[in-house]
Amino acid sequence: MTDENLYQLAERVGQALKAKGMMMATAESCTGGWIAQAMTAVPGSSEWFERGFVVYTYISKREMLGVKPETLEAHGAVSLETVREMTAGALERSHAQVAVSVSGTAGPSGGTPQKPVGTVCFGWGGKGGPVHAAVKHFDGDREAVRRQAVVFALEQVLAVAGDGSIRR
Repeated sequence: MTDENLYQLAERVGQALKAKGMMMATAESCTGGWIAQAMTAVPGSSEWFERGFVVYTYISKREMLGVKPETLEAHGAVSLETVREMTAGALERSHAQVAVSVSGTAGPSGGTPQKPVGTVCFGWGGKGGPVHAAVKHFDGDREAVRRQAVVFALEQVLAVAGDGSIRR
């Protein structure tokens, strides 16, 4: 996806959020704030983007989002359990109605047989609703994995803000 296509996706997400009077928050690990950057690149984004949490370490996930130490110890940072807690924490610690979280192994190192490079976990949902989660496996180098993660995350927010459906 080109930068222009990414910008257009972020613009569509913003329009859908604005139409519903919703604000979003992000909780990002492997994308390092790229989702927040994509959203705030669109003029007027203060009408739909509330805040972003960049939580790269276990400590930051615990302190900023309330991820339980037991969750991180039992499942690791790259897990459905962790991203669910990251999403819930972003909703609890912001004024947003929608949140998305991402944690993964973008590479080139850090992969394991169980969680190879390109494994990315996502959590997303709305305040008062269920938190959904999915694992994706992306190909490519570090930037390609991260870019694909940003796109997938924004598509989930668009689904929640747009028509309420969940895409996988």
